[in-house]
Amino acid sequence: MRTSGRQRRYKLKSEINVVPYIDVMLVLLIIFMVTTPMMNSSVDVQLPQANAKSLQQKKDPVLVSVLQDGQLYLTLSGAKKELVDENTLKLKVGAFVRQNPEVSVLVGGDERGAYGGVFKVLADLQQAGVAKVGLMGQPEQGKSTSDGRK
Repeated sequence: MRTSGRQRRYKLKSEINVVPYIDVMLVLLIIFMVTTPMMNSSVDVQLPQANAKSLQQKKDPVLVSVLQDGQLYLTLSGAKKELVDENTLKLKVGAFVRQNPEVSVLVGGDERGAYGGVFKVLADLQQAGVAKVGLMGQPEQGKSTSDGRK
């Protein structure tokens, strides 16, 4: 009878302890939440500087970036930047502007690049049916405006 009592007292549990798994999952979640914003790769474009007021936009504009070597990047209303060629630029921007006629189209050209690249993009956008195109720039650093403001 003693042996049967021992078996009852030392009976194995067949439960899985999930606490360590939850801890590992929370640590992984925190790691991914911290590293995901850092993975956003951006394109380095040095915009020219000017003393002008920024425009107030109701919607996110369509952005066309022209790099120093002539590569074109397109950002459609807050979407991710994508590398495009001239024909794809015309097709995508033309279709987007037909669906959203009030959207602004802005072109940013690298100041180290050739003016011909920006001029070609302006001509392509006109062929795509864009009526108004704006040029992007950076505010001048450290210079004051004519009314004495910095």
